[in-house]
Amino acid sequence: ARRVVELDGLPTLHAMPSVKLVREWYAQSAMELYEARRPIDAETEASFARLVAAIYERHSTVLITMARGAHELRTALGDAVFFESNDKIHHFLDSFYTSRIGIRMIIGQYLALRSCDPERNIGLLDTGVVPSAVALDAVHRATALCERQFGVAPDVQIHGRLDLSFSYVPDHLYYIMFELLKNSMRATVEQELKRGTALVDLDASDLPPIKVVVADGEANEDVALKVSDEGGGIPRSHMPRVWSYLFTTASHEVQSRGLTSTSDFGTDSPLAGLGYGLPIARLYARYFGGDVTLMSMEGYGTDAFVYLSRLGDHDEPLP
Repeated sequence: ARRVVELDGLPTLHAMPSVKLVREWYAQSAMELYEARRPIDAETEASFARLVAAIYERHSTVLITMARGAHELRTALGDAVFFESNDKIHHFLDSFYTSRIGIRMIIGQYLALRSCDPERNIGLLDTGVVPSAVALDAVHRATALCERQFGVAPDVQIHGRLDLSFSYVPDHLYYIMFELLKNSMRATVEQELKRGTALVDLDASDLPPIKVVVADGEANEDVALKVSDEGGGIPRSHMPRVWSYLFTTASHEVQSRGLTSTSDFGTDSPLAGLGYGLPIARLYARYFGGDVTLMSMEGYGTDAFVYLSRLGDHDEPLP
Protein backbone atom coordinates (compact mmCIF):
# COMPACT_ATOMS: atom_id res chain seq x y z
CA ALA A 1 0.00 0.00 0.00
CA ARG A 2 2.89 2.34 0.75
CA ARG A 3 4.35 1.64 -2.67
CA VAL A 4 1.02 2.69 -4.26
CA VAL A 5 1.11 6.02 -2.43
CA GLU A 6 4.73 6.62 -3.38
CA LEU A 7 4.10 5.78 -7.04
CA ASP A 8 1.19 8.25 -7.09
CA GLY A 9 3.38 10.99 -5.65
CA LEU A 10 6.33 10.63 -8.00
CA PRO A 11 6.38 13.45 -10.57
CA THR A 12 6.33 12.49 -14.28
CA LEU A 13 7.23 8.82 -13.82
CA HIS A 14 3.85 7.93 -12.29
CA ALA A 15 2.09 8.92 -15.52
CA MET A 16 3.92 6.35 -17.66
CA PRO A 17 1.67 3.45 -18.81
CA SER A 18 3.97 0.73 -17.47
CA VAL A 19 4.26 2.41 -14.07
CA LYS A 20 0.46 2.69 -13.91
CA LEU A 21 0.30 -1.08 -14.51
CA VAL A 22 2.71 -1.74 -11.63
CA ARG A 23 0.61 0.53 -9.41
CA GLU A 24 -2.48 -1.52 -10.28
CA TRP A 25 -0.66 -4.73 -9.31
CA TYR A 26 0.32 -3.34 -5.92
CA ALA A 27 -3.15 -1.94 -5.28
CA GLN A 28 -4.78 -5.26 -6.19
CA SER A 29 -2.38 -7.24 -4.01
CA ALA A 30 -2.86 -4.91 -1.04
CA MET A 31 -6.65 -5.22 -1.31
CA GLU A 32 -6.51 -9.03 -1.62
CA LEU A 33 -4.36 -9.29 1.51
CA TYR A 34 -6.62 -6.88 3.40
CA GLU A 35 -9.71 -8.94 2.52
CA ALA A 36 -8.09 -12.35 3.04
CA ARG A 37 -9.25 -14.60 5.87
CA ARG A 38 -6.84 -14.83 8.76
CA PRO A 39 -5.23 -18.32 8.82
CA ILE A 40 -6.50 -20.21 11.87
CA ASP A 41 -6.17 -23.85 10.75
CA ALA A 42 -4.58 -25.98 8.04
CA GLU A 43 -7.34 -25.26 5.52
CA THR A 44 -7.28 -21.48 5.86
CA GLU A 45 -3.46 -21.49 5.94
CA ALA A 46 -3.37 -23.43 2.66
CA SER A 47 -5.81 -20.93 1.14
CA PHE A 48 -3.66 -18.04 2.35
CA ALA A 49 -0.56 -19.68 0.89
CA ARG A 50 -2.27 -19.97 -2.51
CA LEU A 51 -3.16 -16.27 -2.37
CA VAL A 52 0.39 -15.28 -1.45
CA ALA A 53 1.82 -17.49 -4.20
CA ALA A 54 -0.46 -15.80 -6.73
CA ILE A 55 0.71 -12.37 -5.55
CA TYR A 56 4.33 -13.52 -5.75
CA GLU A 57 3.80 -14.59 -9.35
CA ARG A 58 1.88 -11.41 -10.26
CA HIS A 59 4.83 -9.28 -9.20
CA SER A 60 7.47 -11.44 -10.89
CA THR A 61 7.86 -8.95 -13.77
CA VAL A 62 7.91 -5.73 -11.76
CA LEU A 63 11.57 -5.03 -12.60
CA ILE A 64 11.15 -5.30 -16.37
CA THR A 65 7.83 -3.41 -16.25
CA MET A 66 9.30 -0.53 -14.21
CA ALA A 67 12.24 -0.51 -16.63
CA ARG A 68 9.73 -0.09 -19.46
CA GLY A 69 8.24 2.84 -17.54
CA ALA A 70 11.65 4.45 -17.14
CA HIS A 71 12.30 3.92 -20.85
CA GLU A 72 8.93 5.54 -21.66
CA LEU A 73 9.89 8.54 -19.54
CA ARG A 74 13.27 8.85 -21.18
CA THR A 75 11.62 8.75 -24.61
CA ALA A 76 9.06 11.35 -23.55
CA LEU A 77 11.69 13.69 -22.10
CA GLY A 78 14.06 13.32 -25.03
CA ASP A 79 16.91 14.22 -22.67
CA ALA A 80 18.81 11.20 -21.42
CA VAL A 81 21.30 13.24 -19.41
CA PHE A 82 18.47 14.88 -17.44
CA PHE A 83 16.93 11.53 -16.63
CA GLU A 84 20.20 9.84 -15.71
CA SER A 85 21.04 12.67 -13.31
CA ASN A 86 17.56 13.09 -11.78
CA ASP A 87 18.30 12.38 -8.12
CA LYS A 88 14.67 12.34 -7.01
CA ILE A 89 13.73 9.60 -9.47
CA HIS A 90 16.79 7.54 -8.65
CA HIS A 91 16.31 7.85 -4.89
CA PHE A 92 12.73 6.70 -5.35
CA LEU A 93 13.80 3.73 -7.49
CA ASP A 94 16.45 2.76 -4.93
CA SER A 95 13.79 2.79 -2.21
CA PHE A 96 11.22 1.04 -4.41
CA TYR A 97 13.49 -1.79 -5.48
CA THR A 98 14.93 -2.29 -1.99
CA SER A 99 11.40 -2.60 -0.64
CA ARG A 100 10.56 -5.05 -3.41
CA ILE A 101 13.53 -7.25 -2.51
CA GLY A 102 12.32 -7.26 1.10
CA ILE A 103 8.72 -8.10 0.21
CA ARG A 104 9.79 -10.94 -2.07
CA MET A 105 12.13 -12.25 0.63
CA ILE A 106 9.24 -12.39 3.12
CA ILE A 107 6.82 -14.05 0.70
CA GLY A 108 9.48 -16.32 -0.79
CA GLN A 109 10.66 -17.38 2.67
CA TYR A 110 7.13 -18.22 3.76
CA LEU A 111 6.45 -20.27 0.62
CA ALA A 112 9.87 -21.97 0.66
CA LEU A 113 9.52 -23.01 4.31
CA ARG A 114 6.48 -25.05 3.29
CA SER A 115 8.54 -27.22 0.91
CA CYS A 116 12.30 -26.79 1.46
CA ASP A 117 14.88 -29.43 2.37
CA PRO A 118 15.31 -29.01 6.16
CA GLU A 119 18.72 -30.68 6.08
CA ARG A 120 20.32 -27.77 4.21
CA ASN A 121 17.81 -25.03 3.52
CA ILE A 122 16.03 -22.66 5.86
CA GLY A 123 13.48 -21.40 3.40
CA LEU A 124 15.32 -19.35 0.78
CA LEU A 125 18.51 -19.45 2.85
CA ASP A 126 21.01 -22.14 1.86
CA THR A 127 23.50 -23.01 4.59
CA GLY A 128 25.97 -24.42 2.08
CA VAL A 129 26.27 -21.88 -0.74
CA VAL A 130 29.51 -22.39 -2.69
CA PRO A 131 30.36 -19.08 -4.43
CA SER A 132 32.52 -20.74 -7.09
CA ALA A 133 29.66 -23.09 -8.04
CA VAL A 134 27.16 -20.23 -8.22
CA ALA A 135 29.63 -18.26 -10.35
CA LEU A 136 30.00 -21.24 -12.68
CA ASP A 137 26.23 -21.43 -13.16
CA ALA A 138 26.20 -17.71 -13.99
CA VAL A 139 29.07 -18.26 -16.44
CA HIS A 140 27.05 -20.84 -18.38
CA ARG A 141 24.04 -18.55 -18.76
CA ALA A 142 26.08 -15.43 -19.57
CA THR A 143 28.07 -17.41 -22.13
CA ALA A 144 24.87 -18.56 -23.83
CA LEU A 145 23.63 -14.96 -24.08
CA CYS A 146 26.96 -13.70 -25.39
CA GLU A 147 27.17 -16.45 -28.00
CA ARG A 148 23.61 -15.73 -29.08
CA GLN A 149 24.41 -12.07 -29.66
CA PHE A 150 27.97 -12.26 -31.00
CA GLY A 151 28.47 -15.92 -31.94
CA VAL A 152 31.41 -16.16 -29.54
CA ALA A 153 32.16 -15.62 -25.85
CA PRO A 154 35.37 -15.24 -23.84
CA ASP A 155 36.51 -18.00 -21.50
CA VAL A 156 36.05 -17.50 -17.79
CA GLN A 157 38.63 -18.71 -15.28
CA ILE A 158 37.62 -19.19 -11.63
CA HIS A 159 40.42 -19.01 -9.07
CA GLY A 160 40.86 -18.84 -5.32
CA ARG A 161 38.99 -20.65 -2.58
CA LEU A 162 36.86 -22.92 -4.75
CA ASP A 163 35.63 -25.04 -1.81
CA LEU A 164 34.49 -22.10 0.32
CA SER A 165 30.87 -22.33 1.47
CA PHE A 166 28.70 -20.10 3.64
CA SER A 167 25.08 -19.31 4.44
CA TYR A 168 23.37 -17.04 1.94
CA VAL A 169 20.47 -16.70 -0.48
CA PRO A 170 21.89 -18.31 -3.64
CA ASP A 171 19.49 -16.55 -6.02
CA HIS A 172 20.82 -13.16 -4.91
CA LEU A 173 24.44 -14.16 -5.48
CA TYR A 174 23.56 -15.72 -8.83
CA TYR A 175 21.91 -12.54 -10.09
CA ILE A 176 24.88 -10.39 -8.99
CA MET A 177 27.42 -12.66 -10.70
CA PHE A 178 25.32 -13.01 -13.84
CA GLU A 179 25.04 -9.24 -14.28
CA LEU A 180 28.77 -8.68 -13.79
CA LEU A 181 29.77 -11.54 -16.09
CA LYS A 182 27.47 -10.59 -18.96
CA ASN A 183 28.75 -6.99 -18.79
CA SER A 184 32.35 -8.22 -18.85
CA MET A 185 31.69 -10.58 -21.75
CA ARG A 186 30.03 -7.90 -23.84
CA ALA A 187 32.82 -5.41 -23.15
CA THR A 188 35.51 -7.98 -23.97
CA VAL A 189 33.99 -8.91 -27.32
CA GLU A 190 33.28 -5.30 -28.30
CA GLN A 191 36.81 -4.26 -27.38
CA GLU A 192 38.22 -6.85 -29.77
CA LEU A 193 35.85 -5.65 -32.51
CA LYS A 194 37.11 -2.09 -31.96
CA ARG A 195 40.61 -3.34 -32.71
CA GLY A 196 39.45 -4.21 -36.21
CA THR A 197 38.72 -7.93 -35.93
CA ALA A 198 35.71 -8.88 -38.05
CA LEU A 199 32.91 -10.56 -36.12
CA VAL A 200 32.85 -13.52 -38.53
CA ASP A 201 36.56 -14.08 -37.90
CA LEU A 202 36.35 -13.77 -34.12
CA ASP A 203 37.26 -16.84 -32.10
CA ALA A 204 37.19 -17.40 -28.34
CA SER A 205 40.96 -17.88 -28.41
CA ASP A 206 41.30 -14.27 -29.66
CA LEU A 207 39.65 -12.93 -26.51
CA PRO A 208 41.39 -12.37 -23.18
CA PRO A 209 39.78 -14.52 -20.49
CA ILE A 210 37.63 -13.09 -17.73
CA LYS A 211 38.90 -13.96 -14.26
CA VAL A 212 36.75 -14.63 -11.22
CA VAL A 213 38.53 -14.76 -7.86
CA VAL A 214 36.99 -16.07 -4.64
CA ALA A 215 38.89 -14.63 -1.67
CA ASP A 216 40.30 -17.10 0.84
CA GLY A 217 39.71 -16.95 4.56
CA GLU A 218 37.01 -18.40 6.81
CA ALA A 219 37.63 -15.58 9.29
CA ASN A 220 37.25 -12.78 6.74
CA GLU A 221 34.63 -10.17 7.58
CA ASP A 222 33.03 -10.64 4.15
CA VAL A 223 32.93 -13.28 1.48
CA ALA A 224 34.55 -11.38 -1.38
CA LEU A 225 34.66 -12.07 -5.10
CA LYS A 226 36.30 -10.20 -7.95
CA VAL A 227 35.38 -10.24 -11.64
CA SER A 228 38.19 -8.91 -13.84
CA ASP A 229 38.06 -8.29 -17.58
CA GLU A 230 40.15 -6.66 -20.27
CA GLY A 231 37.20 -5.12 -22.04
CA GLY A 232 38.60 -1.63 -22.46
CA GLY A 233 37.35 -0.17 -19.19
CA ILE A 234 34.86 2.61 -18.49
CA PRO A 235 35.56 6.32 -19.08
CA ARG A 236 35.99 8.10 -15.75
CA SER A 237 33.18 10.52 -16.63
CA HIS A 238 30.81 7.56 -16.95
CA MET A 239 31.62 5.98 -13.59
CA PRO A 240 28.94 7.84 -11.54
CA ARG A 241 26.38 7.05 -14.24
CA VAL A 242 26.86 3.28 -14.30
CA TRP A 243 24.65 3.12 -11.20
CA SER A 244 21.83 4.98 -12.97
CA TYR A 245 18.71 2.93 -13.72
CA LEU A 246 18.70 3.91 -17.37
CA PHE A 247 22.32 4.51 -18.27
CA THR A 248 23.28 2.15 -21.04
CA THR A 249 25.67 2.16 -23.97
CA ALA A 250 23.53 -0.31 -25.90
CA SER A 251 21.89 0.70 -29.16
CA HIS A 252 18.21 1.69 -29.33
CA GLU A 253 17.50 -1.62 -31.11
CA VAL A 254 19.04 -3.63 -28.28
CA GLN A 255 17.16 -1.57 -25.68
CA SER A 256 13.90 -2.26 -27.51
CA ARG A 257 14.62 -6.00 -27.48
CA GLY A 258 15.13 -5.82 -23.74
CA LEU A 259 11.69 -4.30 -23.32
CA THR A 260 10.10 -7.39 -24.88
CA SER A 261 11.53 -9.73 -22.23
CA THR A 262 8.82 -11.84 -20.58
CA SER A 263 10.39 -11.97 -17.11
CA ASP A 264 12.75 -9.99 -14.90
CA PHE A 265 15.59 -12.49 -15.22
CA GLY A 266 14.52 -14.44 -18.30
CA THR A 267 16.91 -15.97 -20.79
CA ASP A 268 15.20 -13.97 -23.54
CA SER A 269 16.80 -10.76 -22.28
CA PRO A 270 19.56 -9.16 -24.38
CA LEU A 271 23.17 -9.09 -23.23
CA ALA A 272 22.75 -5.42 -22.36
CA GLY A 273 20.08 -2.84 -22.86
CA LEU A 274 17.87 -1.45 -20.11
CA GLY A 275 20.59 -0.29 -17.75
CA TYR A 276 19.09 -1.46 -14.46
CA GLY A 277 21.29 -4.58 -14.07
CA LEU A 278 24.18 -3.05 -12.14
CA PRO A 279 22.17 -0.90 -9.69
CA ILE A 280 19.84 -3.83 -8.93
CA ALA A 281 22.84 -6.13 -8.40
CA ARG A 282 24.26 -3.63 -5.92
CA LEU A 283 20.93 -3.47 -4.07
CA TYR A 284 20.88 -7.27 -3.75
CA ALA A 285 24.36 -7.17 -2.19
CA ARG A 286 23.49 -4.25 0.09
CA TYR A 287 20.27 -5.87 1.28
CA PHE A 288 22.27 -8.17 3.59
CA GLY A 289 25.00 -5.65 4.41
CA GLY A 290 27.32 -6.24 1.45
CA ASP A 291 28.19 -4.11 -1.57
CA VAL A 292 29.29 -4.07 -5.21
CA THR A 293 32.00 -1.65 -6.34
CA LEU A 294 33.83 -1.04 -9.60
CA MET A 295 37.40 -0.01 -10.38
CA SER A 296 38.09 0.70 -14.02
CA MET A 297 41.09 1.57 -16.15
CA GLU A 298 39.99 3.11 -19.43
CA GLY A 299 41.81 1.48 -22.30
CA TYR A 300 42.40 -1.76 -20.40
CA GLY A 301 39.57 -3.21 -18.36
CA THR A 302 37.37 -3.26 -15.25
CA ASP A 303 37.51 -4.99 -11.88
CA ALA A 304 34.19 -5.54 -10.11
CA PHE A 305 34.30 -6.39 -6.41
CA VAL A 306 31.45 -8.20 -4.67
CA TYR A 307 31.32 -8.09 -0.89
CA LEU A 308 28.82 -10.46 0.73
CA SER A 309 28.29 -10.10 4.44
CA ARG A 310 28.22 -13.34 6.37
CA LEU A 311 24.62 -13.48 7.51
CA GLY A 312 24.29 -12.82 11.21
CA ASP A 313 23.08 -9.67 12.89
CA HIS A 314 22.64 -7.27 9.93
CA ASP A 315 19.36 -5.40 9.70
CA GLU A 316 17.50 -5.08 6.44
CA PRO A 317 18.17 -1.66 4.84
CA LEU A 318 14.47 -0.95 4.47
CA PRO A 319 13.50 2.56 3.26
